[in-house]
Amino acid sequence: QVQLVESGGGLVQPGGSLRLSCAAAGTRLSIFTMAWYRQAPGKQRELVATITSGGATNYADSVKGRFTISRDNAENTVYLQMNSLKPEDTAVYYCNAFLAHDYNYWGQGTRVTVSS
Repeated sequence: QVQLVESGGGLVQPGGSLRLSCAAAGTRLSIFTMAWYRQAPGKQRELVATITSGGATNYADSVKGRFTISRDNAENTVYLQMNSLKPEDTAVYYCNAFLAHDYNYWGQGTRVTVSS
């Protein structure tokens, strides 16, 4: 059974930083395309960043230059470094591992609140 467990969320002031982690059990993340999504209250879930098995990254325009996705295959973990946080970054952040239609896994989410 594949499990993704996110951690690192919390309350931070505008301009602050957080690092989210997504640790996997039951599979090796190295073969997956990994992604971070977020869902703000009353809004649809949106894609924040992706990283392929080869290390290529892509970001939503709203987070470019502020967020960095990375992966440590030895630790079987994916990270999202979030800098210069804004109130509009407030959301529940979800980790996703995708290989194919039948191999698409989600974590339970970690809440990020950006507020003074």
